Amino acid sequence: MKIGHVDIPGHFGLAPMAGVTDRAFRRICAEHGASYCVSEMVSAKALTYHDKKTAQLLDISDTLCPCAVQIFGSDPETVAEGLRIARELSGAPIIDINMGCPMPKITGNGEGSALLRDPARAEAVCRAAVRAADVPVTVKFRTGWDSDSVNCVEIAHRLEDAGASALCIHGRTRAQGYSGLANRDLMAQVVAAVSIPVMVNGDINTPDDGISLLRETGAEFAMIGRGALGSPWLFAGCEAAARGEDIPEPPELPDRLAVLLRQAELTSEEKSEYVALREMRKHAAWYLKGFRGAAACRNSCMKLTSLAGLRRWIEDTISQLS
Repeated sequence: MKIGHVDIPGHFGLAPMAGVTDRAFRRICAEHGASYCVSEMVSAKALTYHDKKTAQLLDISDTLCPCAVQIFGSDPETVAEGLRIARELSGAPIIDINMGCPMPKITGNGEGSALLRDPARAEAVCRAAVRAADVPVTVKFRTGWDSDSVNCVEIAHRLEDAGASALCIHGRTRAQGYSGLANRDLMAQVVAAVSIPVMVNGDINTPDDGISLLRETGAEFAMIGRGALGSPWLFAGCEAAARGEDIPEPPELPDRLAVLLRQAELTSEEKSEYVALREMRKHAAWYLKGFRGAAACRNSCMKLTSLAGLRRWIEDTISQLS
């Protein structure tokens, strides 16, 4: 796939997830086969206020694959100004606009997927972003606000007309959140409706899921979100399946927890050891998912405050669960 002038190798990338897809996790996923990544979403308005914490989310260094920065907002001028700041701070080769977040604190301000209720504004936001950008602009959106207002094809046409270089469609409405199944028929309609590349997103948990999603939608590229949590090797499995190669077996517990430790070390370098260990608690639960007797190990992980403690916990966990 090619987004503007940016070549994207492979067929599977890491979708943005607030509070999860930080620089460390993006690096881990790229090391395990992700060929494209998108940052956590950043408020365009906060960028215009020069918020330091928000700016920290824009660090896309050491990702190992093309990485876009995602911003959100509902005022075209503010989005344009925020985009220029995001581009200056990050050097990102691609800027992505979020029109898919279903969280009430975002949609309540008319941002994220709330823009799907106002197609003209969605188009204006995209058009302003494209005019302000010196790099390709992409947009991630959903199939509609709810089942009574499914308008993803109209939105896709408007975004293409506004100058978007590529789109990413999540196959659920805002009302669905992350429940139910992603609608592959609607994603296929979006792919067929426009001439720019369309990435598809939703329900990839196995290599077979990834291949069938591409096949049934006609898309060249898919983004993996929740399926990658605790399973970054899913990207390599999906890519192998796409190439018709043997799909590697998921790693055993010691290798899984070695990846968790590496992620913790990378997070510690970026944020602090204390913050890293707090964040690894949720990741540890994902890495242990499916292992019999893992609940007690997850509970003991909640008390960890140092990398040394995490290393001891990993040794104990391997001993208990192997």
